[in-house]
Amino acid sequence: MNHAFVIGIDFGSNSVRALIVDAQSGAEFGCAGAPYPGGEQGIFTDSERPLLARQRPAGYLEAMQQCVEKALIQASGQKGFNRSLIAGIGIDATASSPLPVDAELRPLAFNPRFADNLNAWCWMWKDHCAVAEAQEITERAQELHPEYLRRCGGSYSCEWYWAKILHCLRIDPTVFQAAYTWLELPDFIPAVLGGIKDPARLRIGICAAGHKALYSRSWGGYPPAEFWGLFHPDLAALRNRMPDRIAEPGDPVAQLSPYWAELWGIPAGIPVAAGMIDAHAGAVGAGVGKGRMVKIIGTSSCDILAVPKEDSIGDIPGICGQAESSVLPGTVGIEAGQAAVGDIFQWFVQNICKGNSCLFGELENQAARQSPGEHGLLALDWFNGNRNILCNQELSGLIVGLRLQTTQADIYRALVEAAAFGARRIVDRLTEYHVSIDEIVCCGGIAVKSPFLMGIYADVLNRKLRVAASEQCCALGSAVLAAAAAGCQPSVMDAQKVFCHFGEAEYHPDPKRHKIYMELYELYKVLHDGFGTNGQTTLGHVMKRLADLSRCISSGSSSLKSN
Repeated sequence: MNHAFVIGIDFGSNSVRALIVDAQSGAEFGCAGAPYPGGEQGIFTDSERPLLARQRPAGYLEAMQQCVEKALIQASGQKGFNRSLIAGIGIDATASSPLPVDAELRPLAFNPRFADNLNAWCWMWKDHCAVAEAQEITERAQELHPEYLRRCGGSYSCEWYWAKILHCLRIDPTVFQAAYTWLELPDFIPAVLGGIKDPARLRIGICAAGHKALYSRSWGGYPPAEFWGLFHPDLAALRNRMPDRIAEPGDPVAQLSPYWAELWGIPAGIPVAAGMIDAHAGAVGAGVGKGRMVKIIGTSSCDILAVPKEDSIGDIPGICGQAESSVLPGTVGIEAGQAAVGDIFQWFVQNICKGNSCLFGELENQAARQSPGEHGLLALDWFNGNRNILCNQELSGLIVGLRLQTTQADIYRALVEAAAFGARRIVDRLTEYHVSIDEIVCCGGIAVKSPFLMGIYADVLNRKLRVAASEQCCALGSAVLAAAAAGCQPSVMDAQKVFCHFGEAEYHPDPKRHKIYMELYELYKVLHDGFGTNGQTTLGHVMKRLADLSRCISSGSSSLKSN
């Protein structure tokens, strides 16, 4: 192919970013972002429904239009670039973020009748209104079709597709009845760019379908209408209207419509790749592959692996997703993660300390001067529930060991350590079930900006950590998919070899700190099981052991054994 460029577009929680990449060299030529308009950082909430989090579909398109144009302008200033050389577009977006659409695939929110109805907007991933429905789906599946749950950790989440739609049916049947179907955001955007108005032409990405909507080829796609009819006959009818044409990563699903082509001044008819969940695209952009796990560390955290099918891993309890070809073609994509990481730190600094962005750096500097265990604290990282391995959104955070002498920096460090312990618990579960993890690559804003956090993660995980070179791994992953869809690279994996690089920073575990952290981790597991399961775990020794460790560390003693 002649010289060509591709565009990766990443729809995050608060903004959309566009990245223009040379399809032959992998060089990044232009990058720009745009926030979603309205709400609080683009998110609309309801004081009477604290678990609600919705977004305007029109806001996605407005922000996309702006950021792609800005990225094109930036790229135009570089030698060798021309808009006419754009050969393909890739998309990633948050999920599960379904939105109701009519029979021409237009969002109900575009209809004046529903313009101000939050139930007709996009139900973004952090909307947790459907707790009861998720529990009901879990119980029915456990009773009748346990195979549906084995691939998603043993329970269905209130964050996911079917629970949200069932909740809408119950609280706002008018919206439900007006919807022809519901599209995940990663599938809606490619349809918009392709000008697709006929549901029969729609192709759905396996990524969101497999990880959020119980799609599996092993039982013929989505669970059948008979299963959904157990909840409501109208849900069964919706299942019968679901698109059944599935695309893998790097497959083209649409051709860019004349409208968007003219708007941006790029060729019409170029391929638009199948949409992918943002974290999974981030893993692609960070070089996920055999033996290489990618940790996307941001407001929440996602751990992504792509395990060769021949490795024949079984179902892994407590891990929120396994789906064939959902990350890389020919592999089993595994997703795990934590429901809050950066969100916890932001909550503490802004809501509790009443500080601004400068306080983050101050607290990190103070906390970095401490030794592990010195503060005498231990926390649970469940401030937004536990995504894995307990899969319970109703669990909450905890800090043990607080004293009148406890400082803000003490608590901040304990919260970072809690996030690292939660990450360790996930890695342990994966390795218990024979998933090979030879190296870990991190990406996301926190991985780039916080050597303090990365050092603690390395000590707790007892592994070398690398950081992806690109600060826009999600958009870069979408660009990888675009290059494969456009034929600029032979495959997604070939495009990764050209596009994906690692930064110079590496974080190595310190044996002495790791030893202390393993003492603390054993106590973390006691709290984890004591508060997170129905087991009769004894908790009485935890506070005393934390105090003993604190005194031992503060006095400089090398002995860490209990008396």
